[in-house]
Amino acid sequence: MIIPAILNAGCTKKAVISHYPSTQNILLTISNAVSKTDTLSAAARINLTTPQGYFPLQAALVIKKPSYLRLELLPPLGPPDLFLAATPQEMKVLLPGKGEFYQGTPDNRNLARFLPWTVTIEDIVAIFTCTYPPLTGDIAYQSYPEKNNLRVEMKVEGKVVQTLWIEPAGRLSRLERLDENGKLLYTASFSDYREGSPIAGEIDVRMADGIASIDLKYSDLKIEKTDDLSIFDLPVPAGFKKVIMD
Repeated sequence: MIIPAILNAGCTKKAVISHYPSTQNILLTISNAVSKTDTLSAAARINLTTPQGYFPLQAALVIKKPSYLRLELLPPLGPPDLFLAATPQEMKVLLPGKGEFYQGTPDNRNLARFLPWTVTIEDIVAIFTCTYPPLTGDIAYQSYPEKNNLRVEMKVEGKVVQTLWIEPAGRLSRLERLDENGKLLYTASFSDYREGSPIAGEIDVRMADGIASIDLKYSDLKIEKTDDLSIFDLPVPAGFKKVIMD
């Protein structure tokens, strides 16, 4: 894992809420809060907890659906410790302190070489834009009230694979992602929404191991319409060692 190296060198009947719009309409509104034509950019404070310790980080983020991500981890002074740029086809990582450049497919295995995130880049992009990760297959929905939220269970082949909790204002407050066997993968919570903004000011992601977590707080957030994807590419600097990960 690179982060330490960088920083050291019921059964009752469930009633449907009648005053909510249909489940599909609510989910459509949430998923379209940041559209595929939008690009989100922000500064962020990231508190990262791993089995190796606790790491408070400053970061710069650029995000675009479905799975475009640029992440720069910033020390208190000097240039970034890590540059990461990902597209649906490719991931590139630059480690200036080591003089190394990595290139490979944007999958969990390659991402885990640098960050302790057992989630896909597509899931990260969805969560950081305050929506729910997309599912494939024939999806069924069941919704019912739970305290002040609408709880929505998303099922594939009869098994719950994702559960959402939605505020009365129609914004996502929490989600749980499970694997095909019903085992919890991670949870994410969303808080500190500003008036008129579809993006939570704070996002907390906790892995199922009970140890690893990501607490993200946004600042200087912007959402802009742009088709320019050049920010999601990294050139190989002269003199850097190039490592092909696949």
